[in-house]
Amino acid sequence: MSEFFSPFDADRPLMLQCSCGRDHTAADHHAEASADAAAATLRQRSLTSEFEAYSNEFIEATLVKALFPQDAVRRRFIKAVGKGTAMAAIASVLPVASMQAMAQEKGALEKTNLKIGFIPITCATPLIMAHPLGFYSKQGLNVEVTKTAGWALIRDKMINKEYDATHFLSPMPLAISMGLGSNATPMNVATIQNVNGQAITLSLKHKDNRDPKNWKGFKFAIPFEYSMHNFLLRYYLAEAGLNPDTDVQLRVVPPAEMVANLRAGNIDGFLGPDPFNQRAVFEEVGFIHVLTKDLWNGHPCCAFGTSTEFIQKNPNTFAALYRAVLTSAAMARDPKNRELIAKVIAPQAYLNQPEAVLNQVLTGKFADGLGKIQNVPDRADFDPMPWQSMAVWMLTQMQRWGYIKGDVDYKQIAEKVFLITDAKKQMKALDQKVPDGTYPKFTIMGREFDAAKAADYAKSFPIRKVA
Repeated sequence: MSEFFSPFDADRPLMLQCSCGRDHTAADHHAEASADAAAATLRQRSLTSEFEAYSNEFIEATLVKALFPQDAVRRRFIKAVGKGTAMAAIASVLPVASMQAMAQEKGALEKTNLKIGFIPITCATPLIMAHPLGFYSKQGLNVEVTKTAGWALIRDKMINKEYDATHFLSPMPLAISMGLGSNATPMNVATIQNVNGQAITLSLKHKDNRDPKNWKGFKFAIPFEYSMHNFLLRYYLAEAGLNPDTDVQLRVVPPAEMVANLRAGNIDGFLGPDPFNQRAVFEEVGFIHVLTKDLWNGHPCCAFGTSTEFIQKNPNTFAALYRAVLTSAAMARDPKNRELIAKVIAPQAYLNQPEAVLNQVLTGKFADGLGKIQNVPDRADFDPMPWQSMAVWMLTQMQRWGYIKGDVDYKQIAEKVFLITDAKKQMKALDQKVPDGTYPKFTIMGREFDAAKAADYAKSFPIRKVA
């Protein structure tokens, strides 16, 4: 029989076997269990502590840096007097403790039970993985992430307020806010979920027909009209001299049905999200013709967003959601986490995909379906910045292809829908690196896009829909 020893008996020489079966005292068992629990806690903290909002150390470091902006001077000061003395001296003139308390203070959450929609694709990785990894619950939120069949349903559920927030295609909040394809309902992009992570995949029967100039009459699938997939495919085809409205057929097909349609011969190819490009290779029905990163490296695809009304009514809840998703995005950006993430999002409740397929997408080491293994580490990435120049580019393409009629106030719409200021504020609160600017330039298929010249850009293409 095992004998129980309290901590006060821990120094007794008699050693009896513990009930766990190991040759140590129960006190030692409890001590080891406590140590194990502490180690587990530290491991958990190591995943999330770097993302804590305004930690005391961050406040201290910020104050010291503000007082001593020159690195060499700051280091000499700390070395000469020690950190404790330094902070005591600063506290004599600045209310450090009060500032720390204010920074730690978060407003009461207006709503804690939330429903968030997502389409089961790797683009939604930050939003999805925040659930099993506890990033939502850490912010005091009880979130139900709900797998959804298609983008039109996502749109409708957001308009009808069945979802509190959602995984969007990044052009969707622009379109919904403008009343394109639906009743006008103000929506916002809080973060970009992913950059790159798409491809043009063709049926194996076309492996010897790689020149898009020869694709007249092809049938292509895209996931939604208001999608980067649609706009990038149209751009690519037009650069090859094909009019996407007359020379090919573009069909809206839910991502999960693209591979089956390719196998059945209903389409010749698709520009779609992963993991379905890689799944087509896995199923031996298609090959990856080109990654979209080779058309525009760093292009946005999906986004995390909600309605303007939700933000206005639930500002603290929205901020908590922001922190959770940004924390998740920061973890997803680190390549060393990609294999773990593949395990986290593979189960049926999330992507319901073979882990091997997700690994190929997320690590960038993949079979291309043509007998080669490619190594493209940035095949998919998770930069959360909702650059307003990205929104302007999307608007130019909506205008180019006739989705928007007449003149467009690009800047006004972009700044109303894409919340770059809020994103920077929340990233700063998490002590994440905050990039400068709001309207960076981009290069798409060798041509520079400058948002300041958007109107001329939209009208400059020889192949476009003219009203």
